Amino acid sequence: MPQTFTVGSRSLFVTLTAWVFIILAALTSASALVQNAAVASLMPGLQLATERHPLPLLTGLLLGYLPWVVGVGLVVSLATLASAIGLLMRLDWARRTFIGLLVVAIMANLLGLWLQQEVVQSVVSNTLSGVAIPAQALGVFGGFVTAARVMAVLMTLVGCGLLVWIIRRLMSAGVRQEFA
Repeated sequence: MPQTFTVGSRSLFVTLTAWVFIILAALTSASALVQNAAVASLMPGLQLATERHPLPLLTGLLLGYLPWVVGVGLVVSLATLASAIGLLMRLDWARRTFIGLLVVAIMANLLGLWLQQEVVQSVVSNTLSGVAIPAQALGVFGGFVTAARVMAVLMTLVGCGLLVWIIRRLMSAGVRQEFA
């Protein structure tokens, strides 16, 4: 039996997705604005500190790109906010843009897995380098670090899976009909 869709009917999925991302994007945009102001005020002090006590190469490079990273985060947050509002209004360009932004978020999260592992390794190395820890405690500590690393990977993959599910729903025939 063919399935018929009523043009103009609004699904709860699209409405909830739009509102959740409107709230998240607004909070993220506000956070990025605060971070941008903080980075601008702290950059001279951070550069002075790196001249006195050289940081590892990766940290030094990240400090140099920090204003750009915060700026890109702000732009992506504002684009997500705009497309989520358009999604709520059932505008087709907003649905397509929103799907594109979710793909970008998935790629950023998957590429960020490497950075997660590097940060954990750096923290563990710096923690263990200055402290004498008994062998038994070191084993327990290593177990906690391994569990934290595995959980970070699993949570990233679950989050990416959720974003893929949202993309698939937004590309379904029923949802596309809402935007006709």
